[in-house]
Amino acid sequence: MAIKKNNNQTKNIDKDITYYKKKFWKIFFYGMGAVGLFFLFASWGLFGSMPSFEDLENPDSNLATEIISADGVVLGKYFEKNRSQLKYSDLPKNLVQALIATEDARFYEHSGIDGRGTLRAISSLGTSGGASTLTQQLAKQLFHGEGSKFLPFRIVQKIKEWIIAIRLERQYTKNEIIAMYCNVYDFGNNSVGVSSAAKTYFSKEPKDLTISESAILVGMFKNSGLYNPIRNPQGVKNRRNVVLLQMEKGKIISKEEKERLQSLPIKLNFKLETHKDGTATYFREYLRDYMKKWAEENKKPDGSDYDIYKDGLKIYTTIDSRMQLHAEEAVTAHMANLQEEFFSQSKGNKNAPFVNISSVETQRILNQAMKSSSRWAVMKSMDKSDEEIIKSFSEKAKMTVFSWKGEKDTIMTPLDSIRYYKHFLQSGLMAMEPQTGNIKAWVGGINYKYFQYDHVGQGARQVGSTFKPFVYATAIEQLNMSPCDSIIDGPFVIRKGRHHVTEDWEPRNSDNKYRGMVTLKRGLANSINTISAKLIDKVGPEAVIDLTHKLGVKSEIVNQPSIALGAVEITVEDMVAAYSTFANQGVYMKPQFISKIEDKSGVIIYEPIPESHDVLNKDIAYAVIKLLEGVTEGGSGDRLRTTGGGNGDNRWTGYPYSFKNPIAGKTGTTQNQSDGWFMGMVPNLVTGVWVGCEDRSARFKSITYGQGATAALPVWGYFMKLCYADPALKVSKGPFERPANLSIKVDCYVPKKVIDTTAVEQDTEEFEL
Repeated sequence: MAIKKNNNQTKNIDKDITYYKKKFWKIFFYGMGAVGLFFLFASWGLFGSMPSFEDLENPDSNLATEIISADGVVLGKYFEKNRSQLKYSDLPKNLVQALIATEDARFYEHSGIDGRGTLRAISSLGTSGGASTLTQQLAKQLFHGEGSKFLPFRIVQKIKEWIIAIRLERQYTKNEIIAMYCNVYDFGNNSVGVSSAAKTYFSKEPKDLTISESAILVGMFKNSGLYNPIRNPQGVKNRRNVVLLQMEKGKIISKEEKERLQSLPIKLNFKLETHKDGTATYFREYLRDYMKKWAEENKKPDGSDYDIYKDGLKIYTTIDSRMQLHAEEAVTAHMANLQEEFFSQSKGNKNAPFVNISSVETQRILNQAMKSSSRWAVMKSMDKSDEEIIKSFSEKAKMTVFSWKGEKDTIMTPLDSIRYYKHFLQSGLMAMEPQTGNIKAWVGGINYKYFQYDHVGQGARQVGSTFKPFVYATAIEQLNMSPCDSIIDGPFVIRKGRHHVTEDWEPRNSDNKYRGMVTLKRGLANSINTISAKLIDKVGPEAVIDLTHKLGVKSEIVNQPSIALGAVEITVEDMVAAYSTFANQGVYMKPQFISKIEDKSGVIIYEPIPESHDVLNKDIAYAVIKLLEGVTEGGSGDRLRTTGGGNGDNRWTGYPYSFKNPIAGKTGTTQNQSDGWFMGMVPNLVTGVWVGCEDRSARFKSITYGQGATAALPVWGYFMKLCYADPALKVSKGPFERPANLSIKVDCYVPKKVIDTTAVEQDTEEFEL
């Protein structure tokens, strides 16, 4: 009986084992099926949207648009988030090694999911570290962000990350995934991606990062908010040292090198990238405005609009970064120097910086400035009355103001700050290749952060004697004259009724002297007003206006003979383009600042077509060049060649210039020294410079400092000295090209004379409107 009972027990045990085996496999297969269905439903988007094939091919990476110079330097960016896209080849090797060693040691072994790490995380309930691979982290960054902390939702999100990670691994190579990951991470301080972070925290290109710097950035991948070098330097150092330890474990660096690097302090060169700082700030803002209009006229293939803040465009400009830096240095050096003189002369003026205007006119200027200020706009939005706002402008407050010695903390009333800023001399400079129309340098003011009005493309000012070459060119063309023809410098009147003059007009020379018979070349060199007036009387204002517009000047010009002396407001940009026509053998080239635009994939989406038209024949254009050479050989611009000094020479920044090569140029000074100009040309570069205060009534009292030869010419001279010291720029020192079979006499007889190098002809114009 006992034996029979044991047999039954054995049979029951076998039966139970079979039952539980079936039960186990049933649960297992149902479970696996459920998991499979869960994954399938997740991939179909039943638990929330999933990226499509197109999304994976072109993830929305919200890329900054880059502005690139002709010599390949990034001048600046337009962005909502400062994110730049790098290729894998652009990443420093030490950063890639540190990232893999720290974040995903088996990155090159798995296919998006690290099974070993996942099992370890599950078995330890997450206490032994996370299981996210770099590919999963990329998936989260691109398509989901941090997500929910609620466990069921977090599980769904984790499964979706796995699915996306596997898709990414199929779609991209390992190196492409690394590059994408480095491009999308937010490092804080408005820096997204390694490229932006390297520039923000270290002022470097990524390829120039040291091992320690790369380790700092890799450490920030864990939590950029916590490990922020600005707010938590000790925490960043600790985290960096962990990364270095991981690099040692991965046999990337030796123990000795790890210890050496761990002992280093955290060294930053922090510079927050904004559109108000950096190189070519005024040009970048001008370009931004242009790109808004461009985006309205140029659509994407699908018909949608380009977004310069998100689409990662690359705008290749004609600006040369080296020449741009030279131009900015020249403007800064001279304006800081000249400003000292302006402040010095303002000390005895109770109404400084304004000269010879009434208290009523002064108050009008100040009232206008108050109403144009941001303070006025903000208080208006708070429903404050005009009386309350005006009163607030007389209440002292702490503020930071601009000075040439750096920003200055002070206490003053907002009204005093307005008057303080009215003291500052402004400047505009533009340089262009006459043969191509390519703009090489653009400086719209002295400091974009504090003075945002662009004096190159935005601000038109009276041009003074720099307008006279247009009158001379018209006379040479219409009357078949030559630079060597003579005309009498003497008293001259245009009677009422002639050329639309409403009353007799009698122009006078600045020194109230007359020289008798002079050549046209000498007349322009010494900026003799009566010669210009007689020429416009012969050809008529209409002919001069017509030629000036053909030269690219867009300003409206009054039909009056007084325009011969410069009573015309023109931008620096238009003046440079007009003068460039003379240097380009009579062919006008429209100024061009973009060479091409690419989308984020490197496909060219825009290439401008150069615009040009014939204005003058080669002989006439060359004759004008010879006239303008006379200005620098013995006229109002001859201090470019002298070494003896003269009145105010301590304010001729960079003097002596000692140029010996052919230079065509023209100074210009408007009535009361409100505007100083210099237009300077060599065969392959035309540069225009304007200097003056924001308000015409704020000016120098004397011609010594207010004339173009002192206010503007030194900027040109300093700029050209820097350009010539930079052989890579290839700025010409040769002569202007002489046309074959030249039909106009340009080589005039000049009697020998002793030149007083200490005296410079003063250049000023008096005119009636």
